[in-house]
Amino acid sequence: MPKILVIHGPNLNLLGTREVDIYGKVTIVEINKCLRDMAKKKMVEIEIMQSNHEGEIVDVIGKVKSKKVGAILINPAAYTHTSVAIRDAIAACGIPAVEVHLSNIYSREEFRHTSLIAPVSKGQVTGFGKTSYILGLEAAIELSKKKDA
Repeated sequence: MPKILVIHGPNLNLLGTREVDIYGKVTIVEINKCLRDMAKKKMVEIEIMQSNHEGEIVDVIGKVKSKKVGAILINPAAYTHTSVAIRDAIAACGIPAVEVHLSNIYSREEFRHTSLIAPVSKGQVTGFGKTSYILGLEAAIELSKKKDA
């Protein structure tokens, strides 16, 4: 059974109350429920974590091989634009990653237009709210199956 690791980055625990004009009213609990339901239907195992701490995210990525993770679905949030450490962890782990964002980072402030994570990810889904996660999970599942084949 494929296993997908979902990583929510900093401040995503505040979804539903944080800048609702940008991120909408969806909460992380709602996103996680949707992802768990989809994983169950697709018969894949899913592990979900959220952290506001860069080092914790790096540590979790560093353990993916020992946990037999087939793919990573990551919303690095603000670390998208600043974290060489997360970028390097994804590059080093050898596990395919899909980057997701609720908002379209390319239609926002200029500093958000650069993703350090995208070059080491298999792909990126941005701008579709909760649906970004659904599309991203679909891609991660397919990548995980290809990796197992």
